[in-house]
Order: sequence, then C-alpha cells, then structure tokens
Amino acid sequence: MTLDELVEAARSLAREGRDLIARASSGDELATARTTLVGRKSGRLTELMKALPALAPDARREAGAAVNRAKEALEAALDAREAELRHTAPAEPRLDLTMPARRTWRGAVHPVTRVIDEIRDIFRELGFTVAVGPEAETEWYNFGALNFPVDHPAMDMHDTLYLSDDTLLRTHTSPVQVRTLQSYPPPVRVIVPGNVYRRDFFDPSHAPMFSQIEGLAVDEGIGFVDLKATLVNFANRFFGRRPTRFRPSYFPFTEPSAELDVQCGVCGGSGCPTCKQTGWVEILGSGMVHPAVLEACGVDSERYTGWAFGMGPARVALSRWGIPDIRLLYDSDVRFLEQLAQ
Repeated sequence: MTLDELVEAARSLAREGRDLIARASSGDELATARTTLVGRKSGRLTELMKALPALAPDARREAGAAVNRAKEALEAALDAREAELRHTAPAEPRLDLTMPARRTWRGAVHPVTRVIDEIRDIFRELGFTVAVGPEAETEWYNFGALNFPVDHPAMDMHDTLYLSDDTLLRTHTSPVQVRTLQSYPPPVRVIVPGNVYRRDFFDPSHAPMFSQIEGLAVDEGIGFVDLKATLVNFANRFFGRRPTRFRPSYFPFTEPSAELDVQCGVCGGSGCPTCKQTGWVEILGSGMVHPAVLEACGVDSERYTGWAFGMGPARVALSRWGIPDIRLLYDSDVRFLEQLAQ
C-alpha cells in the first residue's frame, strides 16, 4: 500500500467509523463497533497500522500521523456515543436502604436435643457418666438378659423390628445396662441417651423411632428411697416444681417398679388429648433392678442392689413446653421450631 492509499484509507475509516458509531443504539452494538474499528487483534485501524513498516521513513511519518488522527477521531466518537447511551438508558430501580431486611431462619438446636443435653447435665452433677451402645442388638441383650419371659408380648413381630432371627433394632436403651455391668464392676452410675425403635403408629404421644434416656445406679445398700429422691430432684430442677406422682407399675427387669408422672403442661391438669384427659403425663418408668438381671450380668445380687429408669425426651419436651402433638417434633416445620429456638 502506497502513502496516498494509506492516508486515504485512514480518512475513509474515520468517516465510516463515525457513521457506524452513530447507528449503535445499545451498549452491545457499540461494543461490536468498537471491536470492528479499533480492536487490538482484528480491528480495521490495527490493519492500517500493520502496513506502516513497509513505507519509507519519510512516508511512514506522514502516514502514521494520518492513522493517529483517525484513531483519535474514532475513540472520541465512541466515548461520546457511550455517554449518550448511558444518559438515555432507562433508569434502574433505586434501592431503598431504609426498608427492613427480610427475616430469615438461621437454625437452632432441636427441642429434643436441648432436652437430652439438659437431662444429661443434671445427672452429671449427681455423679452419673454417659454410656452408649449399639442400636442393632441381639435378642439376648434386648430381652433375655433383662428377665423378659420367652412368651412376652414385646418380643412379637408386631412390637419389635427384627433384622434376622436373632438380631433386632433395640426397643429400649436397657441393653446398655447389661453391657455396662459386664464391663465395669459396681459401683456404677450411668445415663444412656440413644435412639430406639418400635412398631408404633404416629399419634399425638407415640412415634416408631424416638430418643430415650436410660439411667442405672448399682452399689451396696441403695434402695427405692434413693431412686425416688433422685428422680424427684430431677423433676424439680427440670420442670420447676410442677406437681409429680409415682404410680406402681410392672417391668420385667425391675421389681418393685413405678412410673413417674408430671402434671400436663398443655392443660395444667384439667385434662386434654395429650394427657388422655387424666391431667398427667408419664415421663419415665423406673424401679429396683431385678436380681435376675444382676445375675445375668455377672453381679452378685446378694451383695449389690440397683435401680434404673428410662424416659423419652420427646415426651418430656411435650410436657416441658406444652406441645399438644409429638408429631410436631418430627415435621421439621421451622414455623414451629423457631418458637422454641434459643
């Protein structure tokens, strides 16, 4: 390309470029025009600049000046059109920073977990330690070692979830009592939190899988008076001196046996579906450890006595906060859970 051809090409590029820039009606179209005219890799101005080295030194100086004038004209036109488009573009909605933020649920400890933690802390202060055991148990640990007769209804398929002929999902945390006494000689004081499984239907006070806390104390010379004093102390600390009562009961692994009831927190004792119109909610079963259980664990029942209890934290939560239906604790409805969040 000669000097005259290069100078004319620069002037022509400036004229055509200004027309192309003027026709750009949006930011995208203007960006395309910028790339076409002055793009570093394939822009028309770049192609002219690549032709400069082939000219003689004197001609190169004159042609370079013409190319620079075209470049300045194009960049000025691009900047001006960009300002025009920015000025005529529809205004974006303004943010009102004085509006309150949208409230979000940040999560919290589940009510049942809170109950378990509080019960554990109360009994730890009384000298109890935490013990755990497997959720899949043998029939002997779940029933046989706990003095269940072979024809006990709880061993039937309609109450127990069997995994095989001799393996099942534990129906209570009491098997950990047996494992603890097999592993450690008395004196023993443990609490056992864990999940248990039964073939129950969901209703306002029952669930097929739920948490349970077991307690066990074995030593020389302890009796039912120690059991009652411990559980009354627990109830007073946990429920705030709400009325309680002990009722005689029966469990294969304790003798004598009793259940501890607390005045219903939903109706205040007047009767409602949660307490089955009795005004009371059973929170735990308890009793003196049966001598047959101690012997099955290898403990001398002539020398040692013991007592045990078992409670459901979910049912305790019902009474603690006046929750009318246990199913609310399993629905994961944050509208309900946030009311009990700390």
